[in-house]
Amino acid sequence: MLTLEGVTVAYGAVEVLHGVSLRVEEGEMVCLLGANGAGKSTTVRTISGLLRPTAGAITFLGERLEGRPAHAILTRGIAQCPEGRRIFPEMTVRENLEMGAYVRGAAGARPDDLERAFHHFPRLKERAGQLGGTLSGGEQQMLAIARALMSGPKLLLLDEPSLGLAPTMVSTVFKVIREIRRQGVTVLMVEQNAALALQMADRAYVMESGRIALGGPARDLLHNADIRRAYLGG
Repeated sequence: MLTLEGVTVAYGAVEVLHGVSLRVEEGEMVCLLGANGAGKSTTVRTISGLLRPTAGAITFLGERLEGRPAHAILTRGIAQCPEGRRIFPEMTVRENLEMGAYVRGAAGARPDDLERAFHHFPRLKERAGQLGGTLSGGEQQMLAIARALMSGPKLLLLDEPSLGLAPTMVSTVFKVIREIRRQGVTVLMVEQNAALALQMADRAYVMESGRIALGGPARDLLHNADIRRAYLGG
């Protein structure tokens, strides 16, 4: 479904991704692990078109994406839920969700799309008329994921969905991610909670200093001694 081949990205004169190659098959959940600054978020932002590679190829469903603007990539079926949520704080929950469907043009948000979002996150339905900026951190994360789903993506990019959340809220968010995946949405997820991510994922990649250092079945990486020492506390 998605392949990156030798992707290089630079911020000005500073190269931050060095020939990154990875793949995500249709129906999979793939997680991307690594320390802060390893290049995980840069990889996701490059896939979604927010950054442009200086070299390499990004192919989605047989079509080359590198160099295309972010809105064009969104219309092709890749939606990103960014790190830090990035909701519209002065819009209501419902308006935020409707903005997620903006890519559909005149069709916009359909009632069944809204109901599906509210089914995943009942708390959002309770707060449909509330301004996004007044929600708790966990509720804002729910809203960010639901907004991304409103575009009807084939591939959902999740960047640190558990960051800053209380443990009970992490459980709620990951339960929904499992359900989204069961419904046929392919997921590529950057996640700080390596243990939980590896338990959920089919495959995983580990990034170090802008490169893919290791990749394989998530179950194998979960029991890899080096991974356990580096990310799972021994």
